[in-house]
Amino acid sequence: MSMIQNFLRVNLETLNSFLTDSHSLRKMVYSKEAIHLDNLIDIDKAWEGIFFLLTGESIGTYDQAAPPLSWLLVGPNDIDRNQDMGYGPATYTDIEQTRQIDLALKEISIDELTQRFDSATMLEKDIYPDIWEEENALDYLLQYFEDLKAFYQMAALHHEAVILFLN
Repeated sequence: MSMIQNFLRVNLETLNSFLTDSHSLRKMVYSKEAIHLDNLIDIDKAWEGIFFLLTGESIGTYDQAAPPLSWLLVGPNDIDRNQDMGYGPATYTDIEQTRQIDLALKEISIDELTQRFDSATMLEKDIYPDIWEEENALDYLLQYFEDLKAFYQMAALHHEAVILFLN
């Protein structure tokens, strides 16, 4: 079974409605209509690889990464600690925290991430998924990094919070 990280941009009103009724979040993101939402993206299985390139940390050591980039794996706020979205609860960054992530991502270039890519280290540290010796592994990460960067830019531009979860 695959682990895929999802990101949902929401305005403050929608965030507050999910905080009041977390089941409405689950209902929305797992509905048939969810594939048509332009404010919901997934970065497939690239999530831990991207996180590792950005922070040098893994899911097991994510709490050692510095904010705001640490919030890309687990947001600093819970939607509902008791709700399982697939692999644990959904977390979120508020509008200001989302803006901080956007600013941090703008400072990181593709060249910088390319220089940080070390397949042997990623395999040694058991970074998910186990594809780092494949020819297109770096391109796979960079494609989703660009998607994530554009997503956060849009969220910051529209003063939105971001909900994230693994499923």
